[in-house]
Amino acid sequence: MDEIIRRQKTRPAYERMVVVVGLIFLGIFLNYLGAYGAGLAGIPIYLDVVGTMVTSMLGGYVPGIIVGLSAPFINTISGADPMAISYTMLNVLIAIITAFFHEQGFLEKAQGVMTAMILNAFVGGVIGGIITWFIYGSEGEDTSSSLVHGLIVNMGMKPFAAELIGGFFVDIADKAICLFLALSIVYFLPEKVRKIFKIHAWRQAPLSSEVLKNIRKKRSRQASLRIKLVTLLTCAAFIIGASAIYICYLMYFNSTVDHQKLYAIGTAQVAAGMVDGDRVDEYMTLGKASADYRTVESNLKKILDSSSFNEYVYVYKMMPDGCHVVFDVAVEGGETSSPGTVIDFDESFSEQVPILLAGGRIDPIVTDDTFGWLLTVYEPIVNRAGEVTAYAGVDISMDDLRAESRRYIVKVISAFVGVFALTLAIGLFFAEYHVILPLNTMAYTASLFTENKEQALQETAEMFHELHIITGDETENLYKAFSEMTDENLQYLMDIQKKNKLISDMQDSLILVLADMVESRDKNTGDHVKKTAEYAKLIMDELMKENIYTDQLTDKFRSDVYRSAPLHDIGKISVSDVILNKNGKLTDEEFASMKGHTTAGAEILDRVMSTVPGSDEGYLNEARTMALYHHEKWNGKGYPNGISGFDIPLSARIMAVADVFDALVSDRSYKKGFSFEKSIEIIKESSGTHFDPLIAQAFLNAQDEARKIMEKHYSN
Repeated sequence: MDEIIRRQKTRPAYERMVVVVGLIFLGIFLNYLGAYGAGLAGIPIYLDVVGTMVTSMLGGYVPGIIVGLSAPFINTISGADPMAISYTMLNVLIAIITAFFHEQGFLEKAQGVMTAMILNAFVGGVIGGIITWFIYGSEGEDTSSSLVHGLIVNMGMKPFAAELIGGFFVDIADKAICLFLALSIVYFLPEKVRKIFKIHAWRQAPLSSEVLKNIRKKRSRQASLRIKLVTLLTCAAFIIGASAIYICYLMYFNSTVDHQKLYAIGTAQVAAGMVDGDRVDEYMTLGKASADYRTVESNLKKILDSSSFNEYVYVYKMMPDGCHVVFDVAVEGGETSSPGTVIDFDESFSEQVPILLAGGRIDPIVTDDTFGWLLTVYEPIVNRAGEVTAYAGVDISMDDLRAESRRYIVKVISAFVGVFALTLAIGLFFAEYHVILPLNTMAYTASLFTENKEQALQETAEMFHELHIITGDETENLYKAFSEMTDENLQYLMDIQKKNKLISDMQDSLILVLADMVESRDKNTGDHVKKTAEYAKLIMDELMKENIYTDQLTDKFRSDVYRSAPLHDIGKISVSDVILNKNGKLTDEEFASMKGHTTAGAEILDRVMSTVPGSDEGYLNEARTMALYHHEKWNGKGYPNGISGFDIPLSARIMAVADVFDALVSDRSYKKGFSFEKSIEIIKESSGTHFDPLIAQAFLNAQDEARKIMEKHYSN
């Protein structure tokens, strides 16, 4: 019982909650302490996952993931680092890797520590580099930037590859130090303290660590319930998450575009208000030579710089031959045109050209032509007469809007992965204690019941009652039904055992009755069949003691020989009473008839076994063997077949010694019984000729017990 159930009380739920919350706060503190220390020292590493690793080792997946999620969420919400949430999945993966390696005992070996370090560096450096690429572009804005720049400039490496390799090598050092610090903290704590932080939610009597290990090592025929739950939840989350993320992306992108349309309209209106509609021709003709041209151009530049999404701010006079440039301001590196330059209408504006030439208003339009993928807004510029003399235009970069949406979706994906991992860990944690462990414990206990049904039925049944599964659902119902069924099976098996014992006793009694019926025809044999059975048992016990023929002397073999020994002379039922009870020496014909009792006994038992299915493998088979061969001799001069040595079955060789010894010490019609000493001497002399020498010696070694058997029957 103790090997399954731990004799200890579990902590109350509120105590477990206090421990878990305390562990989480400790992990968060260690993360910030490590990051602060790294920043204070000015070293190009992070040290911001020490607490995540410590928590994962002490408390497992759930608190480790919570600590991994906390820092990015806190930094993002507080405004300390708005993009921190984009790296949420990295911390979560590090927590999962660390918890797994610690749970499996890999962190106790140098190879496991090295593997964990490399995997964590891959997560932080390579996966982190991919995220950084999506967010910032060609070079990561982190501590690996100088290394990345060096790889690009000095080794001619592609920016993306440089980002990944640089990040990986920086993270190798970072994660090695973090893992070393975490292991030092964890293994510095006493074992009793480490056990305090191990969270559980037993809904049954707690199991010993050895049984837990055995249960978890047991393989299912296909996938385990745990794997099925993970697969199901992951597939469901992927489908739902992918759909939700795609919808979020579209909604965010469209919302951003709509917002920028409104912003661009306002910006174009401000730009239009800065240009004197009566001086458009002057600005276009004289350009920067005009009195306040540079002032207007500077103001338009300020408007351009007011938003990172602005690509161009310009003023065009629309004429049939194209757009005549009045002002043209672009972001750094952007292409601009001088005043008076004529720019052809883009094909995408073909429908709007007549409206523009007529001085009308057009709605914001998205184009992908000469100047790239742009959201364009035109605002009319009017003179004092109210006539449209030009248009103020604002171009918003759609590529920038898409990049912003991409950064947003990276945040969403990373946050989703982190939250999903936490949800999955919590779900599996409770599924483990509410479903998986109770079911596996019942299966494990049932296997013990099956394996030990002849030795520990009562104890195994008690184990079921000691499990105390209280999940409050179908699992508990199954447990109760299983317990009731176990009790019923126990009672049923005990009844069967009693009946089998009764049947076995009846069979033994019938054998003795049958043997006595045969024996009663021979008035000289006395208790021969009973004594030979006891001598045979004595010989087998001595052989076992001396470690001889132990591979054949199984419990079943010895039981079968002892139970069937009384039938070894059953063939005498076919021998005439005259021959059996003759006072003098038998003639050759009479002796031939007497020898026939061996084959006659075998034939009788063959007929019995033919009517009882399966009995050829039981004690009747040994009875037949002894009946047929117990007069064979070791040197091959016995009967009925004249076989020798090990060709004679073991049971018959044992019976030969027992049968002859009893015949020697017993009175017969044709002789007086020899003394015990004389009989022992004859057995010794016949060793190696009549008897198997090992069996004969075993009998001689146990002669004191043989004397007791002989004297007991003579006294009766």
